[in-house]
Amino acid sequence: MDVQIKDILIMKKQHPCGCNQFEVLRIGMDFKIRCCGCGHEIMAPRKNIEKNIKKIERKNDDQ
Repeated sequence: MDVQIKDILIMKKQHPCGCNQFEVLRIGMDFKIRCCGCGHEIMAPRKNIEKNIKKIERKNDDQ
């Protein structure tokens, strides 16, 4: 799966705050993501994150 830093992930399950959008902060064997609703940062294994992705919204930084 092609996930890049600063992408917004729309997840199948919601965070307890009610938001299902997360910004990617770090990628590797683990993903570090930040909830777009409350700002809580989560580190989780790549396998678990990729399994729960519904959609990827890419930010275009064309300068």
